Amino acid sequence: MRNVLSCAVALSLLAGIAHAGDAGSQAARPVDEAQDAARDGALDTLFTELKRSGNEQAAARIAARIERQWTRSGSRSIDLMMQWSASAMQARKFDVALDFLDQVVTLSPDYAEGWNRRATVHFMMDNYAMSMADIDRTLRLEPRHFGALSGMARILERGGRKERALQAYERVLEVYPMMRSAQDKVGTLADELAGQGI
Repeated sequence: MRNVLSCAVALSLLAGIAHAGDAGSQAARPVDEAQDAARDGALDTLFTELKRSGNEQAAARIAARIERQWTRSGSRSIDLMMQWSASAMQARKFDVALDFLDQVVTLSPDYAEGWNRRATVHFMMDNYAMSMADIDRTLRLEPRHFGALSGMARILERGGRKERALQAYERVLEVYPMMRSAQDKVGTLADELAGQGI
């Protein structure tokens, strides 16, 4: 059963944060749009660097910078719920994590990382259909999300859909060519499919 009490307490705390942040929100909107544009520009630059990197360690550092950009929602309350969900995930309290993430995607449906994080929790709970639905939402918002693409590939592979899993891993490598795990999976799956005559 989902932990409704912990979620209710958290939401009451967030209401205070949101109320404090609402003052002058109309005036802050142009600043928010400028910050969004700056973040998008920074992401585009990082993805270009990621694609061009020929060094695994350097690429991993760039990927980590991209992931940090993804976690910035622009909302203190959303960021706080994401932190709480991460703590719940680490403690393997998946129902609690889902309570927070349900609120994240409701309050900020254009925030790709909220959907991706919820997809991850569903994956950890072996709820693959629900995970795939959230991965789809993530990729609609951020088609370059190599974490979501990797999750999709893993689910397809576990379901025995090797050809589609191979295609998903190839999509990962289009974005992040130096991701070693995806490189290994492409090689393994290509060999297996060749052995099956596909």
